[in-house]
Amino acid sequence: MIGRTRLSEVEEHLEGARAEKALRRIVDEAEIRRAVDEIDNACDAQDWARCRYFFADEVDVDFTQLSGGEPARIKADDLIAAWRTNLFEEKKSFHLRGNHHIIIDGDRAEVFSKGYAFNLLESGEAAGLWEVWGEYVHKLEKTEAGWRVSGMTLKVSHRRGDERVRNYTPET
Repeated sequence: MIGRTRLSEVEEHLEGARAEKALRRIVDEAEIRRAVDEIDNACDAQDWARCRYFFADEVDVDFTQLSGGEPARIKADDLIAAWRTNLFEEKKSFHLRGNHHIIIDGDRAEVFSKGYAFNLLESGEAAGLWEVWGEYVHKLEKTEAGWRVSGMTLKVSHRRGDERVRNYTPET
């Protein structure tokens, strides 16, 4: 038989464990949201090292609704290099994300969010504005260094503007 004092100690321990688990979830959700959002912020700032920091070494990408092709697993370095080429210094970009819905399952997570982005070229042969709205799914893995994006899918809801702006690079 457990005495009253011992029972209250057990209850306090359980309450503390529940609180710790709830706090861990809040911290994980904040770190996951930060990883997803900071990729956008780093792209807009053209800070490619910071952008790369938030990715696992390989990433499953599906941008087929945006640019065709097939879903693929690629090296994060190759993804960042492609973005660096497309979002060159004169091309401005702006990404906005919201309505995050985060599901955590151990050391894996999935984030659903809605996003908006534009690319703007203010001069040159492809001057203009291109915009896209869509729904994103990011998959993340918890590593020793923190949460890292290991998958990224964009389902395009709407786009408008000059596709030449999105596709233009100085070499094309």
